[in-house]
Amino acid sequence: MTVPQADPRPDSEIERVLVVVAHPDDIDFGGAGTVALWTKAGIEVQYCIVTDGQAGGFEPHRDRAEIPGVRRAEQTTAAQHVGVRDLHFLGYQDGAVEPTAQLVRDISQVIRTVRPQRLLTQSPERSWHRLQVSHPDHMAAAEATVRAFYPAAGNPYAYPDLSEEAWDVGELWMMDHPTANHYVDITDTFDQKLAALMSHVSQHRDPEGLRAGIRAAFAQVATAAGLPPNHYAEAFTVVRV
Repeated sequence: MTVPQADPRPDSEIERVLVVVAHPDDIDFGGAGTVALWTKAGIEVQYCIVTDGQAGGFEPHRDRAEIPGVRRAEQTTAAQHVGVRDLHFLGYQDGAVEPTAQLVRDISQVIRTVRPQRLLTQSPERSWHRLQVSHPDHMAAAEATVRAFYPAAGNPYAYPDLSEEAWDVGELWMMDHPTANHYVDITDTFDQKLAALMSHVSQHRDPEGLRAGIRAAFAQVATAAGLPPNHYAEAFTVVRV
């Protein structure tokens, strides 16, 4: 499918951003360098994490009951590396996310609480070229987020039981969409992105291999964006309504 030409508002017009992702570490893989740029510019960024990543990790002898607490703590530490202090954990089950009416309601409630002018999430569409970014939880959480973005969170007649007033975000950013239309140069914040990623200790069997892979992957994105050598970039699809 084709996507509209990107027309994001200048960061100077943005006061608050909300990020909604399926698992702890999803934002750090896809967009933490950009988040760090936003917070450095004085923008308040908050995270909403749909699941506690209960199905993640590589330690077969670890008590799985510990995992939700571990992953929340790791994401909290990772967020601090890029200037994020406020996190909302919805506590859904890893591996079982669906874009239900309840999830749309829960995300809408967070949107109405945070009142962002920009919403960043994953892609509700599958990428056949990079299937690993199209985990079913990613697509389900993203679909629910898009439904909350429009029309649920902004509809004053939806969820009359919620105390928060309806809120129109106006600008949607998606990571890992099959068709990117906007690139952000994260060269100056790439080390913060790496630090955030490496905070997820329970998830990295080969930390040094991960570092090398991340460097290569986001250097390649920078090349696609037309940036000079030795640069790094993150790719997004941006839609305004």
